[in-house]
Amino acid sequence: MSILIADDDPVVREVVRRYLERDGLTVRETADGPATLAALADPGDPVQLAVLDVMMPAPDGIEICRAIRSGPQPDMPVILLTALGDEDDRVLGLEAGADDYVTKPFSPRELALRVASVLRRAQVVRDHSHPVLRDGAVEVRPANRLALVNGSPVELTPREFDLLVFLLQHPHQVFSRETLLSRVWGWDFGDLSTVTVHIKRLRGKLGDQHRIETVWGRGYAWARSEAGNGGSDA
Repeated sequence: MSILIADDDPVVREVVRRYLERDGLTVRETADGPATLAALADPGDPVQLAVLDVMMPAPDGIEICRAIRSGPQPDMPVILLTALGDEDDRVLGLEAGADDYVTKPFSPRELALRVASVLRRAQVVRDHSHPVLRDGAVEVRPANRLALVNGSPVELTPREFDLLVFLLQHPHQVFSRETLLSRVWGWDFGDLSTVTVHIKRLRGKLGDQHRIETVWGRGYAWARSEAGNGGSDA
């Protein structure tokens, strides 16, 4: 696995590289936006996961995350490095499609664990072939990671797609944010606002066809539409 660390601080890059290499990963380093884009576009050494500093010289980590999501490898896992307490950066990063973020200063071991978690989740999604899921005007084809509303494709980030699949697979069941973080993200730790932001984004992209209900004090549930069969194709 080839991991790209993009940060303008050479000390951060060096420490992170050592920890990831201990886990058997191959690590590439870049210090600014243009070099990062060039590394991501290199067909001779494809990147499987990118760790991007939000504040590196432009284009910054959030801009590059958006470029990844609209590029030839839209499912590439992305982890953002953000300044401690900068909630705006974290929300922007999640809205841009980041899979996770780590705040600075951070524990290199924690970052390595998050890299392992994101890679593990991405591999599980790739390895499993699921039946087509339908509810009303919403149709999801997990095998080719395609979501449709009224027959038209809907652009979802990888994590939004995983969240939609999970909810469709468990209709009428209420899940807390902690449970969703564990079951969809594969994390036993993390900021619960990550789930809140993704629920909001998913509702917006599905429009009037979403069936995501907020169960106050408990969490979220997908309520099947009366018009849909709510079933799946084996």
